[in-house]
Amino acid sequence: MSTPMRRQYLGLKKQHPDAILFFRLGDFYETFDEDAKVVARVCDITLTSRPVGKDVRVPLAGVPYHSADGYIAKLLRAGYRIAIAEQSADPADPSLMQREVVRIVTAGTVTEESLLSAEANNYLAALARGDGLASLAYADISTGEFVVEEFSAGDDRVVQDALLRVGPAECIVSDGDDASQAAVRAAGLPVATIESWRVSPGRAAELLTQHFGVHTLAPFGIEERQLAIRAAALCLAYLEDTQPSALTVLESLRFDGGTGYLLLDAVAQRTLELTQSTRGGGVQGSLIEVLAQTQTAMGSRLLRQRLVKPLAVVEELDRRLDGVEFFFREDVLRARAREILRRMPDLERLATRLGQDSANPRHLLALAEGCRLTGELQELLSDGDSPLSGEAAQALATLDPCDDIRKLLDAALAEEPPANLNSPGVFRLGYDPELDRLVHTSTNAHQVLADLETRERARTRIKTLRVGHNNVFGYYLEVSRARSEEVPEDYIRKQTLVNAERYFTEELKALEADIYGAQERRLGLEKQLWSELLAKVSSASGRLLASARAVAVLDLLSALAEVARNQDYCRPLVTDSDAIEIRAGRHPVVELYLQRQGRTYVPNDVRLSNNEEAVLVVTGPNMAGKSTYLRQVALMVVMAQIGSFVPAESAHIGLVDRIFTRIGAQDELAAGESTFMVEMIEAANILRQAGPRSLVILDEVGRGTSTYDGMAIARAVVEHIHNAPSLGCKTLFATHYHELTDLEQYLPRVRNYSVAVAEEETDVVFLHKIVPGGADRSYGIHVAQLAGIPRPVLAR
Repeated sequence: MSTPMRRQYLGLKKQHPDAILFFRLGDFYETFDEDAKVVARVCDITLTSRPVGKDVRVPLAGVPYHSADGYIAKLLRAGYRIAIAEQSADPADPSLMQREVVRIVTAGTVTEESLLSAEANNYLAALARGDGLASLAYADISTGEFVVEEFSAGDDRVVQDALLRVGPAECIVSDGDDASQAAVRAAGLPVATIESWRVSPGRAAELLTQHFGVHTLAPFGIEERQLAIRAAALCLAYLEDTQPSALTVLESLRFDGGTGYLLLDAVAQRTLELTQSTRGGGVQGSLIEVLAQTQTAMGSRLLRQRLVKPLAVVEELDRRLDGVEFFFREDVLRARAREILRRMPDLERLATRLGQDSANPRHLLALAEGCRLTGELQELLSDGDSPLSGEAAQALATLDPCDDIRKLLDAALAEEPPANLNSPGVFRLGYDPELDRLVHTSTNAHQVLADLETRERARTRIKTLRVGHNNVFGYYLEVSRARSEEVPEDYIRKQTLVNAERYFTEELKALEADIYGAQERRLGLEKQLWSELLAKVSSASGRLLASARAVAVLDLLSALAEVARNQDYCRPLVTDSDAIEIRAGRHPVVELYLQRQGRTYVPNDVRLSNNEEAVLVVTGPNMAGKSTYLRQVALMVVMAQIGSFVPAESAHIGLVDRIFTRIGAQDELAAGESTFMVEMIEAANILRQAGPRSLVILDEVGRGTSTYDGMAIARAVVEHIHNAPSLGCKTLFATHYHELTDLEQYLPRVRNYSVAVAEEETDVVFLHKIVPGGADRSYGIHVAQLAGIPRPVLAR
């Protein structure tokens, strides 16, 4: 027969069979049975056992509750969900400890600071598909962001690209949507399901209207978009099940129709190394490493969002560039602003904690400091000699120091409050008279008793009267037997001794109760005052969030200006034309790497246009810089279209709506695809989807097969890009097939360029300079020599 605790555990586990149950026992979260085996393996802790009945033992693995976050993080990374069961006394039988699951922890719903990256959003996404369309909703409950997109999705690759661009920690689909489940798994993301009946057309719309308190979804732009409604409802339904308190932070929904952006598929993001390097997967060696001069966590997240989703709207880009230029010109003001921003807490995540009722006293102390710094930033930027322009001016207008909230928090909170409400000391003296009295009583009991003794001696004129205490009778007033007849009438006899009488008064009785219960009552009153304070501050969460996002914009603009000033970048001219003209352009990442080595980057020009120089065939030696040249053009387009200055003497960027890349060798052996197959799939994707506004980067197409097959494929690809009416796109085509240089003779919009080489007897020097004209050899033997191939092999 099992124990009551075992029956309680099994009941909770039955309610949450798909989650690892963290069962609170005192200072530990215990796991049992198969859960214990998983926890022991994933978290590398000892697997033990525990008796749960007569002659019955079950596997056991426990983690300390105060350090559980680290173990939870490991389990989340391994793809598991965790149900947290906390304990509470049964009001009917305090000796029996009850437990209930208070939340489900999943990768997309964590809010604990230790489990979140400050620099990146933690998105919970939901995918819905149908009739050649797809809708992707994604929410970050740590920042309150909630977005839904809708796009054409006849190809699974398009859906996977959207998923990988957003990069959710977890994705939700309905249990009957097999296509969506397959797409999420193909993208390598954790997937969870919601019963399809909960997001049927009527129920999904009702779920959204009830959540936002509206009668129609027209204000959100999705009233007639059933897929978008279903995807957004999937997010809400999942949060209802796992983290219901987080629903309050999702106060609005933004619909994104997919227009007005430069689209970057997963291949382009990977090969251009926008947010992580292909060597090791970290930020070192990526574009974000160069641009990440933001001072706040909010600015870091905004930079990452813009990098994976650049704009394609001239007016908005001009506003962003105007904002960067303001900070670029104002060196002193920029430095002072960045110093303020350096001390800024993560206001965005602090504000969302208010809505989830997960803020602690130190969070509110940080919030007050954030409001104070926001006021300093507002004053600095408002009093400058030059008015802000563009997006910087828009952000300044939105900046709200929330002085009323700051003053309230300054008056309420102690200078160093405890981390939680289990310890006293949250509030400042003078905030609440009753609390002050309890604090005085609990912390100054000795002095209070001494004051009482002095007063009673004066009142009774008995100089030997004293206040005493013992564990049996508590506090008392002691008078010698000889003077007991002189005590006042309000003295009540408590104990008779041989030589003395002990009394108490109503005042002493009340004081005794105060002393004994002051700490408990102080904690209770502090919790009450905390609830009232939190309610007042939470009423301003919308203002705080809007201000936090304005701070993020100002941080990002000033950071981009800092990079531009330090790296000698120029403001690009962004227009609706079809031309890209860059003079003395540099690769931002390679340039930074060379600078650290004390070396100088060799700049290069580029001119591309749909009607004249549409396809540049770049030939020359391997290792001479062809791939770097191709990438730097694409990176400068991305930088210009996030609103950044670019590494060049001058740059005219005609808006690009998509960047396609076919660079490098990569296989997908698990999917049965060789390096050459991956190359051909990527090339096919480009040839079928590129359009007049696209920029195509092709590097060594055809090298994965035999020479003649490869050369034939490469030639045919160039011809198709040049001749197909549906393409007409700007293309940079690097190749080691120098035989393709003859294409310039009969394709009018093809131009040959090559990497300059200086030859001195048997030595070759790569000049890294792109010059007009084609190369007639690839210098492969010289590259082999540089790589260290043995001389007999080179001679042969």
